[in-house]
Amino acid sequence: MKIAQIAPLAERCPPRLYGGTERIVSYLTEELVRQGHDVTLFASGDSLTSARLVPCCDMALRLNPKVVDPLPYHMMMLEQVRQCADEFDVLHFHIDLLHYPMISGFADKVVTTLHGRLDLPDLAPFYTMFRDYRLVSISDDQRRPMPPVNWAGTVHHGLPRDVLPFTPHPQGGYLAFLGRISPEKRPDRAIEIAARAGMPLKMAAKIDKADQAYWDDVIGPMVARHPNVEFIGEINEHQKAEFLGNAQALLFPIDWPEPFGLVMIEAMACGTPVIAFRCGSVPEVIDNGVSGFVVRDMDAAVDAVGRLGELDRAKVRETFESRFTVERMANDYVALYRELPHMRRNMLRSAGIASVMGQNGGQQIHA
Repeated sequence: MKIAQIAPLAERCPPRLYGGTERIVSYLTEELVRQGHDVTLFASGDSLTSARLVPCCDMALRLNPKVVDPLPYHMMMLEQVRQCADEFDVLHFHIDLLHYPMISGFADKVVTTLHGRLDLPDLAPFYTMFRDYRLVSISDDQRRPMPPVNWAGTVHHGLPRDVLPFTPHPQGGYLAFLGRISPEKRPDRAIEIAARAGMPLKMAAKIDKADQAYWDDVIGPMVARHPNVEFIGEINEHQKAEFLGNAQALLFPIDWPEPFGLVMIEAMACGTPVIAFRCGSVPEVIDNGVSGFVVRDMDAAVDAVGRLGELDRAKVRETFESRFTVERMANDYVALYRELPHMRRNMLRSAGIASVMGQNGGQQIHA
């Protein structure tokens, strides 16, 4: 298949630091190429890929100090996609809703994965207007706030098996918090859980401009008050392997409808169990009592820290390998691609030509 992957431009593919959507697009792209598909990646110009790269800006927008407004760059990318849409069997968008007004002429070959939260009130009327376009959710729970739309399927994220090595014997003796400092991620809960459990906490997280006040007013002072807490800041992929692998557990104390939570399966790949609050996708990702503990409140979270010895890190890794590899993710997407009307027509046409050729002794018949 000739497949276009259209990525956000905030981060490169794969990201240098934080960037869950771009990381998944990169993993999917590389696996599709490995499986023999002809893949073109529309992404920032500093992206690294074995696919054909169409650079849509010089470098990732978030890290470019010259960029004030990201929207014009995405509009220019969409024009590049539109000009060559006829070249592809499948166009797979990962940019939420920006492309909707331009795809009516080739919607039969388009699928869109929604990577963000869908409970915002402005989204329901939008998706009601465009209810026929094919969407993919990254968890079943992500779908709950949506009006009736054309869901093509749910595809859970996946990682390459070797991107984060299994660590059977962690050396750190600490709990980990990884991701983003924001109210919905509840780093305040992570600090309180670690303090009540009497364990060190290491926090590797980025602080967006939108969340700077939350850091200044709430989390920064909490870190300063708790000597058991170490704030590291953003980390890269190499640092992530050591950070997660040497943790006793990852704390995922969220307070919002998390669409997926990539960090949970990153921890599982290292063999590190996850203590997560029952929100959003968490019950779909964590096998309670196997790959971690799913809890409802702070008391249960603190109690779960004391029960970490009940979990086998090898089984945590086995859960990752059985459910959350990039091979499984790519195969799920390929199955969805084959169900697109454009692909189904091509398959029927190919089957018809093969049938005619068989009836005529292999001689090709031209219309």
